[in-house]
Amino acid sequence: MALPWKLHGDGKSVSAREVVGPAERLTWPRTVGIGAQHVVAMFGATFLVPLLTDFPPSTTLLFSGVGTLLFLLITRNTLPSYLGSSFAFIAPITAATATAGMGSALFGILIVGLLLAIIGVVVQLSGTRWIDALMPPVVSGAIVALIGLNLAPVAKANFALAPVSALITLAAVILCTVLFTGILGRMSIFLGVLVGYLAAVLLGEVDFGAVADAPWLGLPPFTGPVNPFEHPDAWGVLPAFLPVVLVLIAENVGHIRGVAQMVEDQSVNRRTGAALFSDGLATMLAGFGGGSGTTTYGENIGVMAATRIYSTAAYWVAGIVAILLGLSPKVGAVINTIPAGVLGGVTTALYGLIGIIGVKIWLDNRVDFSKPANQFTAATALIVGIADYTFSAGTLTFNGIALGTVAAIVIYHVMTWIGRVRGTD
Repeated sequence: MALPWKLHGDGKSVSAREVVGPAERLTWPRTVGIGAQHVVAMFGATFLVPLLTDFPPSTTLLFSGVGTLLFLLITRNTLPSYLGSSFAFIAPITAATATAGMGSALFGILIVGLLLAIIGVVVQLSGTRWIDALMPPVVSGAIVALIGLNLAPVAKANFALAPVSALITLAAVILCTVLFTGILGRMSIFLGVLVGYLAAVLLGEVDFGAVADAPWLGLPPFTGPVNPFEHPDAWGVLPAFLPVVLVLIAENVGHIRGVAQMVEDQSVNRRTGAALFSDGLATMLAGFGGGSGTTTYGENIGVMAATRIYSTAAYWVAGIVAILLGLSPKVGAVINTIPAGVLGGVTTALYGLIGIIGVKIWLDNRVDFSKPANQFTAATALIVGIADYTFSAGTLTFNGIALGTVAAIVIYHVMTWIGRVRGTD
């Protein structure tokens, strides 16, 4: 069977002004090399999520690769994207596992994937205008920001366990960002973890006992979601997970628009529904097997921006490599040796960066904070999320992320409606 990519030029050289499109490829050795760059770009963030949530890293890597290949198939190789672990799941997974166990957290991931897949079908039929109306930039920015800032206490707790290695890791992340350019500059999180890990080894904080016993090849551990009818506590975790759907929509839509702009082909936006549907299926699959939920990755979009190579063939390489890494228990064991201090250092920067992404949404869209509706939407949602307000109703518990999300949507639309009716907007 003929492969769907045509060779770009001679497949060996690309001038500074040329772009290698999604349906094109370079020679296979070069394509494999570009795919390897995508693996490195996604790896640091993808393995951090299971590490921070006590999920098996090898299982998450496996479903990340499978999800990426599923995404490419459903979008018919027109959207160059990698589906890595979404940071939006960290807070609800942490809360769910602490109160109801991993099976309930996986049920939450499964429901998020199902809702996202349904929304993908709706978007494919109706377009994205209703999303823009429901979540204007002031709302979407507030939701993204509060999810990152809500995790600040988790970063502080890990930092305090080993402050020396944590400080070294944090300093390395910051310095790598400004010391290096191009691909290396975009991998500052990954490089910072490597530096912090080496420091932790020298400080005697790393235990390699489990690495020696782990085989090189083997299936990762699979864990399924609980049956919510047998374990009613699973329903109680859902309010914490539902806001993640909105974040995944915002991430996917934003990344797809970014790719469309880079490849100078606005028809790519027509695949938004298919992309959301694919990400939803990939997240459901991860929830069934014990992996974390997925999203399209900005890190890999950064690689494409630096190389101007948007070939989906490279993403097939990246997905296959991720699957192979997931089939190595030894790789998972090595990842699990990363100590708390290193995690505390990297998440101090990482969780803050998630919050800043929300601020960037406001800046990019020139949100006017002289308007009271925008002021109260952002202000109230952030305080509710950062302070982690909670509200319980029977078996349901609404945490700061859920309540902050509801606050952002309700306050914006109610104030905007009243302002229009009263003529005070």
